This record gives sequence, C-alpha cells and structure tokens, in this order.
Amino acid sequence: MSDDVLSVIPTDPRRQPGRAAAERAAALVASLEPGDPDGADVEIEISWYDTVTPVVCGSNLAAIGCPLCGGSVDTQWWADLLEAHADEGFETLAVDVPCCGGATSLDALRYDWPCGFARFEIAVWNPARDWFGAHELAALGEALGHPVRQIRARV
Repeated sequence: MSDDVLSVIPTDPRRQPGRAAAERAAALVASLEPGDPDGADVEIEISWYDTVTPVVCGSNLAAIGCPLCGGSVDTQWWADLLEAHADEGFETLAVDVPCCGGATSLDALRYDWPCGFARFEIAVWNPARDWFGAHELAALGEALGHPVRQIRARV
C-alpha cells in the first residue's frame, strides 16, 4: 500500500525556522487539514535536517526540464544523484545538467510535479486534501516567518 504526503517547505532550501515559528505553522497546518472522514487523526510530522535534503514527489514525478536549454533532464541521472547524496544530504545544489552541460541549481530544474530541497519540512501523511490554496500558503509562510511552497508525494 502506498501513502500520500503533502509537505510544506521554505522557499529557501537552507532556511530553518525557530521552534516557536515551526509549532505555529504546524498548528495552522493541523487547522487547515479537514482530517480523515472516519474521524482518525491525520499524522503531521515536523522535521529539521542537518543538511539540505530532497523533498520529492515520489512516483508522481513525470518529467524534469532544464531551465537553461528547455530540454529534458534524464530522470535516472536525477535519481542516481539523489541516491548518491542519500546519507549526507547536499552541501550545494549546484549541478551541471546532462542535457546541455550548463551550470544550474537542482532547485531551479522544472519538475513535472513539484519537488524541492529543504532543511525544514512539515509533512501531512495521507491528507484529506490535495493541495493548500494560495491564501493558505501565504498564511503558513507568515506563521513560519518565510514564504513556503508545497510538494505532494506518492510514496
């Protein structure tokens, strides 16, 4: 059986909020999540990472595009790169893409289903909603003290 995860991360991959801001944002996430129709609590997980960590969309990923040449980036190249950094995370997101050899950043690639990189994440496991709306994301960013984005994963 697979799980769905709706994650909220800062737009700056290196940003980590303080505990009070993280708890405010997590409480807001809990209030915005309608919960399981059967009345079961939805699991909300707050994570701080020592290094920049991929927050990916799992099996939702359809394609990756290059922001430099507009070409396709091989998803196996990307998966191998993530696997190579699975234990230690990413010191830098700088990369030379295989399609055109140009220098860019992993967080600048065009993911067909959003993916991101972060040192902080609020994850809602098996949410009863698909996405947060623009106003909700703005409120979450305000609670966290930094703009946020969302990733929807199938794991």
